[in-house]
Amino acid sequence: MTPYFDNIPNLEYINITEDSKNLGEYIPVKNLFKRPVIRSDIMENLSYFTKYTIIGDERPDNVAYKIYNDETLDWIILLCNNILNIQTEWPLSQQNFERYVLEKYDSETNLFSGVHHYESIELKDSSGRIVFPGGLRVDENFSFSYYDTSLRREVTAVEKLTVTNYEYELNLENEKRNIFALKPEFISILIDEAKIRYERGSSQYINDTTKRVDDIRLHM
Repeated sequence: MTPYFDNIPNLEYINITEDSKNLGEYIPVKNLFKRPVIRSDIMENLSYFTKYTIIGDERPDNVAYKIYNDETLDWIILLCNNILNIQTEWPLSQQNFERYVLEKYDSETNLFSGVHHYESIELKDSSGRIVFPGGLRVDENFSFSYYDTSLRREVTAVEKLTVTNYEYELNLENEKRNIFALKPEFISILIDEAKIRYERGSSQYINDTTKRVDDIRLHM
């Protein structure tokens, strides 16, 4: 439908490639310093979006095809989730994940047996009321005491959950799998909004999609 770079305007930049036959002439390059954005009134309204969980080794183009029947709309998936670096912000393939964590923690023993941190387990009194929430980071010597009104005595809890280095990294990776996707019926709105155009009035202006520059650093 609309590949990402169709939305990005051009810069005509002086050719300085020594081995080029067109040395000194202007050549078009994409203005990578420009990036589409989603209007705040859309981005902040959850009714425009649907939740999606990335399955296995799915890439953005795989997700775009499943939702929009068009893999070229992968940029919309990334834009909706403000993903700039797919290498670090998108789930790794299983093979790359295993390689990454093993290199990070040096050995399988340290990876699978090493303790990353401890977490509290939800604690309820004898009446079923929560007296301490679960999922909080606690130290190795964690304990919590409370007075149980039904039992009429003080109770001390010391149970905690041990999170290994592998479990910690896997949880981080799984969090990346929960994303939002713009509902298909709103795609045309976003595509129109995503088209970046230059304004008239500048000496560099050639047309709505092209400017001519001598120093590309001025557009960083």
